[in-house]
Amino acid sequence: MVERRLRILLVGASGTLGRAVEAELASRHEVIAAGRNSGSLRVDLTDVASIQHTLQQAGELDAVISAAGSVTFAPLVDFKPAPYGESLHTKGIADKLMGQVNLALAARDYLRDGGSITLTTGILSEQPIVAGSSASLVNGAVEAFVRAAAIELPRGLRINVVSPNVLTEAMPAYAPFFRGFEPVSAARAALAFARSVEGAQTGQVYKVF
Repeated sequence: MVERRLRILLVGASGTLGRAVEAELASRHEVIAAGRNSGSLRVDLTDVASIQHTLQQAGELDAVISAAGSVTFAPLVDFKPAPYGESLHTKGIADKLMGQVNLALAARDYLRDGGSITLTTGILSEQPIVAGSSASLVNGAVEAFVRAAAIELPRGLRINVVSPNVLTEAMPAYAPFFRGFEPVSAARAALAFARSVEGAQTGQVYKVF
């Protein structure tokens, strides 16, 4: 089997997970690094115009990966009924949820036939923690979107999502929130992104627990 060299846009390339994904894929493919504050291209997932501009700069692609997305971690007691824009959920909805959804929707116009989209969620979509309600909400919504989008994408385009456990590299900061969880390395999580990009499945949630 001869592997084809792919052009891949990697959003969030400078993060812990993004660096591992780039390390996994860059030896076989052309990886275009993008991020809010670093990378060869700059992109703000909360800004649709920024997403579209970045895709225009990248040109024709075989794959788009998001290893980015921010949410608010806070006790449920801090979340009050509030309109969008004033709620503590706003950050996660605007960034990790709608940012990734908008990236996926915009990517359709730049992906070659049979291309792929890979988004990122996390274990909190199904195994909640204290102070993680917004992350659970956002992750669950992204995964539901991916399953639904997979049956409607045109031209053989595929979409999947990678849902990793807390990363080993993040444990110095997050250990108090994830007692009893078995962390996974960023390198192990990166393998699921390779599976999504280089495989043939669509509508999948690749769990790295």
